[in-house]
Order: sequence, then structure tokens, then C-alpha cells
Amino acid sequence: MVDRLLPTDISFEGSFPPLARKLRIGIVGGGRIAATQATAARLTDYWEIVAGALSSDPEQAKIRGQKWFLPGERCYSSYKEMAIIEAGRSEGIDAVMITTPNHVHYDAARTFLEAGIDVLCDKPLTNEYSEAADLVRLTRESGCVFGVCYVMASFPMVRQAREMVKDGLIGRVNQIHVEFMQDWMVPDDVVEADHVKWRLDPAKSGATSCTGDIATHAHHIASFVSGLTMTDLRAEMHVCGAPKALEDTVMMMTRFAGAIPGTLIATRLASGNRGGLRLRVYGSEGGIEWELEKPDYLKFNRYGDPDALLSRGHGSGVVPRVERFVRLARGFTEGMIEAWANLYTEFAMAVAARRDGIELPPDWLDFPTVEDGARGVRFVDAAVESHKSGGAWVNFSS
Repeated sequence: MVDRLLPTDISFEGSFPPLARKLRIGIVGGGRIAATQATAARLTDYWEIVAGALSSDPEQAKIRGQKWFLPGERCYSSYKEMAIIEAGRSEGIDAVMITTPNHVHYDAARTFLEAGIDVLCDKPLTNEYSEAADLVRLTRESGCVFGVCYVMASFPMVRQAREMVKDGLIGRVNQIHVEFMQDWMVPDDVVEADHVKWRLDPAKSGATSCTGDIATHAHHIASFVSGLTMTDLRAEMHVCGAPKALEDTVMMMTRFAGAIPGTLIATRLASGNRGGLRLRVYGSEGGIEWELEKPDYLKFNRYGDPDALLSRGHGSGVVPRVERFVRLARGFTEGMIEAWANLYTEFAMAVAARRDGIELPPDWLDFPTVEDGARGVRFVDAAVESHKSGGAWVNFSS
């Protein structure tokens, strides 16, 4: 039995330390994103998948669990049953990943928090702000770790951009533009696909589809890199393709703290775009630009100087705080799985520290928290409110 997870002489400089044992994680859900996250969690060498609630049908739960190499007694047909039993095991799960459709997030997360189990939940955090606020309250009262899967913030060059803005290398931020362009909803018949139906069902996806799914990534990364909270927006939602119950496109004018203006666009009908997330932050002395489809590179300009293209890797202007997320040398590409692994690495450090009773330095970890998730839900609510009012400005800074 290992009593302590983190080294007794832990240093908060440089690379993340090894743990005395792998952390045990369970899965709620079991679709494509669960498989992606599980692959990333294993890549860190900090996690092992030991339990799952993969189907509400007991037989299917065991069949699916076999594909994950889970023991039969840890293949649950109910996340509530899983939380109760795992909390009572001497070697139960340390944390849970919640990878279900949106409408399940709140009850599942609440169940595990009440069992004293740390949570990493997909976004949007919930479909209702009151539920998101309740999860913030429960997290604070329980002392549990709660991460939210805004994984785009875990790319090394996004972290590099954040550090450069923080260090004043582009001067005072004066505008922020972000877009997330995809094209997988261009075919009219895509609305009939099983993995798409729930995303267009208000009972499961909430009041929005595109906004709650991908515009929330854009909202988070814009604030994460700029260091500024989005305070106001005016939004228009559109169905540009085949008829749908929820929008496939949203366009916004935005304002950040200090009345900094910006734009945000998200759509699933931009032909030729797959992972088309693009962030541009401009300041009084220069600007930075980052694209998801070219994640290893960060464009940096100081006004009047030649443009610079920074690449992911050790050296070449990448700061030590970012190098701890780098696995391969420059020229050997890293991508989405590695970004997920970075998220799971930071989450592991937080979970281990809680188990050890260690208070971490406030600037050691930057993974998105339950508070970030709640802000994302408020952002979605503000977009819906603005759209319904004909595109009026809505303040959501409180």
C-alpha cells in the first residue's frame, strides 16, 4: 500500500515528477471521445483504466468492458452504482472521466463528487447554469479536484502564447479574434447519423448545438491566452445547411475586460475546414496567431520587425514552463492525443496532491477547472439570450 504519491522532495520547477503508483480512473460513457481520452491518459504513464459504466444494459456493460480489459465486477450498468461501490473499495478509483452526452454531465459529476471522487468532465459542463453553479459549490465543499475538458488549452504552443502575452511581448492587448470552422455537417443526410442525432436534440444537447460544443472551446482559449475575461457579446445563430432543431453556425461580436473588442465565429459548414480553430491576439506592440491544424507553430510579430515562427520543442524561444509539455524534438509532430495527455498529466498532479494533502503553488498547474466550466455555460446562456433578443449586447461578467 502506497501512502504517498508525490515525491517527498518534490520540486515545482521543470518536468512533472513521477508518482509512487499509477492513479486509477473510471469511465462514464464509452464512445469515441472516451477512447481518445483513455489513450491519452495511458500515454502519460500516470493513469490506468480500471472501471467503467459503459452501458445501462448490464450485459452490454460487460461486453463493452471486455474491450477495455476491465474485470467483470467493475463493469457497471449505472454510474451511481459505480460511484458507491468504487468509493467503498480499498483500491477504488481515484478519479472518473465523464464522456457522455451533455444532459448526463451534471448528475454524474454530482454523484461522484458526493462520493469524494475527483472528476474530469467533458464540456459544456452542464446544460443549465444553475447546475454548473451547483457543481462549483459541491467541488469547493468536497475539496475534490474538478477538471473540464477544454483540451485546446493544453497544446504546448497555446501555453507558449499565454506566457508571451503575460510577459507583455505583444504590449497591451487591444483586440482578440477567434474562430472554429468545421465542415462535417455539410452533407444534408448527416443529421441522420447516430452520433449526430443527440447533438441536435435539445433534450440532450441543451439550447444550442454548435455554440455549446465548439464555440465554448473558442471562448475558453481566447480568455486563456489573453488573460482577459469575456464580459459581453452579441450573437446571431443560424441554420445554414439542412433543417435542424438547433443551430449549426454562430457569429458574435465580443468584449473582454477593459472593453477590449473581439469577434468569435463557429460553424460546422465551412467546407475544407476540419479542425479549423484559429486564435489571433493583437496588442500595442505586436501580435500572435495559432491554428489547431498547425499546432506545432506559433506566429509572433513585433510591429516593425520581421515575422517570427516559433516551433514546438526545446529551445527556440519556448520557455521552460512550456517545455515540460513537450515529448518530441522539433520536426517530429505532436497533436491532439498529446494535448489530451497534457491535460491528464496536470489533472494527475492535482489529484495526487489532494491525496497527499499538499497545497500546490497557485501557478504550477493551468488545467481548466470547474469554475472555467461554469463560465463556459454562462457564455452559452448569454449567446442564446442575445440571439433571442435579435442580437442585442448581453453582459455576463457577474
